[in-house]
Amino acid sequence: MIQSLWNQTQAEQLQSGLDELVYRSNLIGSDRRVCNWGGGNTSAKTTVQDFRGRDVEIMWVKGSGSDLATMKAGNFTGLRLDDIAPLFERDSMTDEEMVAYLAHCMIDSKHPRASIETLLHAFLPYKHVDHTHPDAIISICCADNGKEVAQEIFGDRFVWVPYVRPGFTLSKMIAEGVRNNPKAELVLMEKHGLVTWGDTAEACYAQTIAIIQEAEAYIEAKIQEDAVFGGQKFESVPEEERRQILAQVMPVIRGAVSDAKRMLLTYDDADDVLQFVNSKDAQVLSQIGAACPDHLVHTKMVPLYVEWNPATRDVEELKQSVLAGIARFKEEYRQYFERNKNEGDQMFEAAPRVILIPGIGMVNTGKSWSNAKVSGALYHRAIAVMRGTTALGRFVSLSENESYNVEYWPLELYKLTLAPAEAEFSRKVAFITGGAGGIGSETCRRFVAEGGHVVVADLNIDGAQKVAQEINETYGEGRAIAVRMDVTKEEDVLAALAEAALAYGGVDTVVNNAGLATSSPFEETSLNEWNLNIAVLGTGYFLVAREAFKQMKAQNLGGNMVFVGSKNSVYAGKNATAYSAAKALEVHLARCIAAEGGQYGIRVNSILPDAILQGSAIWNSNWRNERAAAYGIEPDQLEEYYRNRTTLLVNIYPKDIAEGILFFASSKSEKTTGCMLTIDGGVPAAFTR
Repeated sequence: MIQSLWNQTQAEQLQSGLDELVYRSNLIGSDRRVCNWGGGNTSAKTTVQDFRGRDVEIMWVKGSGSDLATMKAGNFTGLRLDDIAPLFERDSMTDEEMVAYLAHCMIDSKHPRASIETLLHAFLPYKHVDHTHPDAIISICCADNGKEVAQEIFGDRFVWVPYVRPGFTLSKMIAEGVRNNPKAELVLMEKHGLVTWGDTAEACYAQTIAIIQEAEAYIEAKIQEDAVFGGQKFESVPEEERRQILAQVMPVIRGAVSDAKRMLLTYDDADDVLQFVNSKDAQVLSQIGAACPDHLVHTKMVPLYVEWNPATRDVEELKQSVLAGIARFKEEYRQYFERNKNEGDQMFEAAPRVILIPGIGMVNTGKSWSNAKVSGALYHRAIAVMRGTTALGRFVSLSENESYNVEYWPLELYKLTLAPAEAEFSRKVAFITGGAGGIGSETCRRFVAEGGHVVVADLNIDGAQKVAQEINETYGEGRAIAVRMDVTKEEDVLAALAEAALAYGGVDTVVNNAGLATSSPFEETSLNEWNLNIAVLGTGYFLVAREAFKQMKAQNLGGNMVFVGSKNSVYAGKNATAYSAAKALEVHLARCIAAEGGQYGIRVNSILPDAILQGSAIWNSNWRNERAAAYGIEPDQLEEYYRNRTTLLVNIYPKDIAEGILFFASSKSEKTTGCMLTIDGGVPAAFTR
């Protein structure tokens, strides 16, 4: 049951007007059962002084492209009500005319564009207005008998408005309906949502919550759990087995949904999702249409329901069903676009945003992890609505043309233009071994700074988690995950790549960077020392590259690998036989993989750094003392020694290597493979030839 989150102590500390509106809006948005991500809008009418010191009645309303849960004062727009009031006398107004007119009503041109539903708030004669999309209310508004149900719940206290796309006409219909019903306490918008109001911010919020609670109580009394969605048809696959199956299938899905641009995936097996996908009616219900217009931009009109019997546990059959389903979905979407397109419309990607798999759960797609999560969050709301609606009557949705006109609505598309331009590694996932170290952590940060998502893989899981946490705090949730991996253990490597597939759908770049170093005269090199170097720097690089290669092939999107070798890959380092031999193995392994990977669009290149002392676990170990001894100097003289032996007289830092790695991973080197790039300041003995 929805509960009030109003805190009187906090509220009393707020300034009346905009501060109260921000507080109320954040409370509403914080519970997605009350309001969809990015949807809904709130307003408050108040008086301010203009630049000439005159009192002016204005309305603060949510700005376009923001989310109620997180928006601040700067996300609201102030408009002069005296300028808006005359619009109520008009008979009609196009969206373009409305947007242009409202721009002239703004008290500050720097404010964001006002909400699409600004006039809805302005035409209602109340100081505070909320427009929300509560699950319980939408359940009523999407039922074929919704108006009759509303009468049972609310009597004569509501105004029912048939579906009209938001804009001038809907706003005027709502205002006229309220004016014609003096008992009205709420407005129900067919297939859309709820409007409530109050004389104070607290009273408005309280009314919103109270109305939702009435609807919830009525619906819950009607629900029979064993009959929800027609009852159960399939059993869920056990959790661990679900993950094993998805780790194999997610890369296949990712490749199939990535046409002109790559998509990232998320996976969801929450209880409500499993109840829905396993039900008898899911296949039919899911294809009726969106539960709310706000969903369409992120979920498309319908999801893909994959026809598969989880009792078989046949993963290859599931892969084929997924591929066939996605191909069919894309063709049907193209036909949908052609049937409904308006002049100038450009088709979005045709692939599904929501994929439902019986026994497994839901896979969501998006241009980023966060966008895929939004699609999933909105489909959770759709499931909740269908659960309520089918307990009341029959679930109905917008017509195909109504859905199209929302999905391709210019005012809705405007919100998408507010997003920043995509960076070089947007839509890309990098898997970085040794990710907690100096080179690895710097590379992780650089990838994310350029738009990417990263898997920070390291034996030092505490260090990897710290790097991932720092990245997510700086760039946003979900941009990095940490996985513990010992590159010498095949089971660790398999598990880590599986985690990458489950987190993002697959990988695009693999940076083989995990390392260690030892130093001994050749005759004193023990078998253990030799085996350790070969295991980490040879076998470890092989295992990571092999499993990543398989995942890249499954995606069928190409990919690239960057091996972090060493000056010693081409130079016979003194007292470092095991290390140098293993480093030489690395770069030749990279070239061998490049030779086989070309036909799949998989590029493999190597970076040859030297003497990266900063932030290095290797150089903070006994290796520093061993190398100093090899050169006959003190350990604290190493940095200057290395600088003086370069032709450029420079020291090399992790950021320098990270730049080289990003170059090989970028479009700038899209026609380069099997290459070795030295980043060592110019050590003549290690010049490649």
